[in-house]
Amino acid sequence: MIQLKNVSLLRGTKPVLDGASATLHPGEKVGLIGRNGAGKSSLFSLLAGRLHPDAGDVEIPPSWLQPGGMAEVAQNMPETDEPATEFVLQGDTRLMAAREALAQAEAANDGHAIAEAHMALADAGDFDAPARAQALLLGLGFQLEQTTAPVNSFSGGWRMRLQLARALMCPAQLLLLDEPTNHLDLDALVWLESWLQRYEGTLIIISHDREFLDAITKVTLHLDEGKLTRYTGGYTAFEAMRAERLSQHQAAYEKQQDRIAHLQKFIDRFKAKATKARQAQSRVKALERMEKLAPVLTASDFEFSFPEPASLPNPMLVMKDLQCGYQATEGAEPITIVRGVNRSVLPGQRIGILGANGQGKSTLVKTLAHMLPAIAGNVTEGKGLSIGYFAQQELDVLRPDEGPLAHMIRLAKDVGPQAREQELRDFLGRFRFTGDMVAQPVGQFSGGEKARLVLALVVWQRPNLLLLDEPTNHLDLTTREALSLALNEFEGTVMLVSHDRALLREVCDEFWLVTRGGVGTFDGDLDDYQKWLQEQAREVAAAARAARDTRTDTRDVISASPASLPAGQSSATDASSGNRKEDRKAAAQARQRVAEQAKPLKTELKQVDSRLATAQAESEQITELLSLPSLSGAERAEQGKRLKALGDEIEALESRWLELTDEIERLGA
Repeated sequence: MIQLKNVSLLRGTKPVLDGASATLHPGEKVGLIGRNGAGKSSLFSLLAGRLHPDAGDVEIPPSWLQPGGMAEVAQNMPETDEPATEFVLQGDTRLMAAREALAQAEAANDGHAIAEAHMALADAGDFDAPARAQALLLGLGFQLEQTTAPVNSFSGGWRMRLQLARALMCPAQLLLLDEPTNHLDLDALVWLESWLQRYEGTLIIISHDREFLDAITKVTLHLDEGKLTRYTGGYTAFEAMRAERLSQHQAAYEKQQDRIAHLQKFIDRFKAKATKARQAQSRVKALERMEKLAPVLTASDFEFSFPEPASLPNPMLVMKDLQCGYQATEGAEPITIVRGVNRSVLPGQRIGILGANGQGKSTLVKTLAHMLPAIAGNVTEGKGLSIGYFAQQELDVLRPDEGPLAHMIRLAKDVGPQAREQELRDFLGRFRFTGDMVAQPVGQFSGGEKARLVLALVVWQRPNLLLLDEPTNHLDLTTREALSLALNEFEGTVMLVSHDRALLREVCDEFWLVTRGGVGTFDGDLDDYQKWLQEQAREVAAAARAARDTRTDTRDVISASPASLPAGQSSATDASSGNRKEDRKAAAQARQRVAEQAKPLKTELKQVDSRLATAQAESEQITELLSLPSLSGAERAEQGKRLKALGDEIEALESRWLELTDEIERLGA
């Protein structure tokens, strides 16, 4: 287990942890939450050994600190021309160590060491490691042809996905994930959620996506004011329990204040009277001994709103035969991503734009925001249209060497509305940019601060159409909730691209689906979309299997019919027939190995099935027995205990049944 005992940690002069204590048990899935800047990433560095506590103790199992015992997503952008699959494979440190041991043994011609290395390779799953690495890449949104592409051919967001896949490849006992969903679309997020639910090690995850946390975590660790508080349950359960705890604490504080006021009033009134002096003195001592409760102090809620639009043109936008894309190099033909878009945008619509990465969601939004020219077709804008655009990459619109005030002054001058400097300072203060911070270069800001500044720039322009491309990246939960409230109160139109399902559910009442080069209406909600994604994944898998079977059938026909080959090729076929026999033999041996691996799993599955049926039957019998009025109190208590034990056993058996069937299916695949 992980134990933090009275840990204090300073970053510079700022206390990140102040006498914090917490215990995490093996196999727990923990959500680490707290406002931006609270010190969550510093706590990760402490657990990973990059930082050491200034006071207190951090206890982690020694095996977790060994190579391969702990995994996390590296934050650096990899610069290598290695194929993507090979780069991800290197995340499996146990496999890499076994391969290195084999190479050294072969170089030394040490037969014993070679045998041990082959055993280590088998234990590390060397035979299917490339397939597992490619499965991770495909799940995270890469196309099959991209799995062999060099790493440095990918953009920054895709390289971070490669780093995530590399971390997932490691058979670690402790997995640390810091905002893993920031560079994912909704499709990849759903896949990652499913993968993490099956992960058997200890998981600690930092995320500001409440639905993601609720789906994965069973424990919530709240970092606030340098203290760690453990809650049982996901984020929604944490919210309810914390609200109750704060309410109780505040009630106790107010009650104590009333008591203190009463004692102080008695002291002030009677301390000068000789007959009451002793009682007054005893109350002074009581006040001194009293352990003072602190008032509830929480980070002030962040709130903002969009001003009422000056006008609401109808329609706002009309797209006719629109083609969107980009120009890869100057002078080259433009690359079309989305074509044939014929749609209108009306006042008051709340449109969520769905689709996998690379299908063209951001390209469509950038075209409507005038960030990219249309390749063909046209977009007719309503009179008085004012667009507020939130870029997926905040630096697309921010100047890193300038401060927030300089951004606001330029925006007010170039776009409007005009304002005095003090008005701009006051406006920035509403977005938590105060004092010297208004002149601090944006390049020094955190991701959350940059996102808040972009929101401020959008709000100032008084838009009537909001084009928001992943606005919640880097925003903490408080700011996300403020954005959701502001969007719901906004009187204009919203077009939203986001992987934050809570925001999509709360804001959008219709969805567009960007896929296969087109844009259509998605008839359903987010739950329907997730089902649709699963169906698409099954269809892709079936098509891949069919293609593989077709290739196998073709090879069999060719090998069985050498006369069907063109003249002059029969001898080559004869020469290769031995190779095909060897291939079939190797394939049979591989199937035999899989069958041998699956055999004990199937045996255990039968045992689990049998015991599950027995336990469920006994549970039903006890339930019927408990309904009998003739049962004595002692008998009822004994049977109740047995029923509880059976319930726990059934839950464990069902969990094991799912694990076994998943493993057998994986081997079959």
